[in-house]
Amino acid sequence: MAREKWGSKLGIILAVAGSAIGLGNFLRFPVQAARNGGGAFMIPYFIALLLLGLPLIWVEWTIGRFGGGFGHSTAPGMFHSMWEKNKFIKYFGVIGIFGPIVIFVYYIYIESWLLGYSFFALFGKYNACTTRETMTAFLRGYQGLAQNEHFSGIAPAYLFYLAAFAINIFIIWFGVSKGIERACEWALPILFIFAVVLAVRVLTLGSPDPAKPENNVINGLGYLWNPQWAKLTNAKVWLAAAGQIFFTLSCGIGVILTYASYLRKQDDVALSGLTAAGTNELAEVILGGSIVIPAAFVFFGPTEIGKIAAAGPFDLGFVTMPLVLQKMVFGNILGFMWFMLLFLAGITSSISLAQPAVAFLEDEFNLSKKKASMVLAGVTFALTQPAIFFIGNGVVDELDFWGGTFCLVLFGTIEAILFAWVFGMERAWTEMHAGSDITIPRVYRFIIKYITPVFLLLVLGFWFYQEGIDFILLKGAEKGNIPYIIATRLMLVVFFVVLSYMVWRAWKRRATPTTGVGANQYNQSNVGRGNQ
Repeated sequence: MAREKWGSKLGIILAVAGSAIGLGNFLRFPVQAARNGGGAFMIPYFIALLLLGLPLIWVEWTIGRFGGGFGHSTAPGMFHSMWEKNKFIKYFGVIGIFGPIVIFVYYIYIESWLLGYSFFALFGKYNACTTRETMTAFLRGYQGLAQNEHFSGIAPAYLFYLAAFAINIFIIWFGVSKGIERACEWALPILFIFAVVLAVRVLTLGSPDPAKPENNVINGLGYLWNPQWAKLTNAKVWLAAAGQIFFTLSCGIGVILTYASYLRKQDDVALSGLTAAGTNELAEVILGGSIVIPAAFVFFGPTEIGKIAAAGPFDLGFVTMPLVLQKMVFGNILGFMWFMLLFLAGITSSISLAQPAVAFLEDEFNLSKKKASMVLAGVTFALTQPAIFFIGNGVVDELDFWGGTFCLVLFGTIEAILFAWVFGMERAWTEMHAGSDITIPRVYRFIIKYITPVFLLLVLGFWFYQEGIDFILLKGAEKGNIPYIIATRLMLVVFFVVLSYMVWRAWKRRATPTTGVGANQYNQSNVGRGNQ
């Protein structure tokens, strides 16, 4: 079976950028910045980008292309190819399939809300909601957490979930170049157009209340960007910045590994990784920082904006922004653009989350793209149901913790150590520059080998000490939610064991190894332009 390849260099850049550009750019980032020191937050943010984000981007692109040379598109095979003498390293790679699927099974449901709200905005279904209380009631009714005058059950939300789920599987069904690449080539430009239109509209807002001229865009930008220097002494601010870089660049998930595996031997990974990261930062810092918080400040003022930021990204996206946009001329159209840009950002991310599992079934069990897509559809559809029907019982928070936080940081740490210390920095640097149009500054040899692994270990340790232990021990969990949380954890343990068993079966059924001499031949034929 011939391996898939990307249709163009632009296609892979847009696909990786699409994976990274998601809800975190437009919702999570402004909330994190506002909560953690405003402009001061950008200091640890950019330090984390330079010392953590970019190194991991280059590491993952390089590992992915290297593993693809052996016919592997997922972490188990790639890790085995990098450290062929270790029989157990491939099981660490299971995290690179497990994590994305866990995120997928709740992310796609949230993504479906955006599709539903796009139609609600266009047809004015929530126009009668003019306060935060009534808009919150609208959201809770839609989620099935309450029955009210807006919704009497979960049926509307479930129908939009089915539609979003079908769109995702439809795209994945057509493969890398005809499905994912084409979807991103259409979705990313539309997303950026909508974001620019909304940013321009927000930045040209006047104060809606003549009696409160201080409620203006300039002060709104100031609220987000004026530095609170004292916050820099707080370790949680640095952890928040590092976490945001992880989320925003899709590092440590396993998606970039899979996407990069479809590159050819001499395809550039250094410049492509840098370009994809730059595209994501444009969406996050410039556009994401210019829409939500400034708009909310204009209409709600300095007193309420702190409460709004503290309420979190979901409240900001589904409660505050609809209220803000419907106060503007053509509010329904602007509301549609807001939710549709988030839906497009969501879908380019969710299809990337599904791809590692599909690629694993194709590579290791010789399933066709369509059969692998159907297996994925059946498994993820079943796993999503607890997130839908028990969303009020802590299930989504549990999935987000293990898939979107713990696995993400742990997997990134494993990748960094394996790449720099086991694969070897000399070999890694050469591999990284194979076919490259740029030369990465030599200082990154030191950063990738020493700074990034230490940074990751510190982030993992501090995060685990400050938040992880309490979460694992269920401290603060509502008593009525504990049975649901325990059941979710058991479900995840079973799923991880099943994936590990599948990896074991895949290697057992191999008649001959795919590494050894082949690895040496690949390395020798792929010597690039980097300094050795």
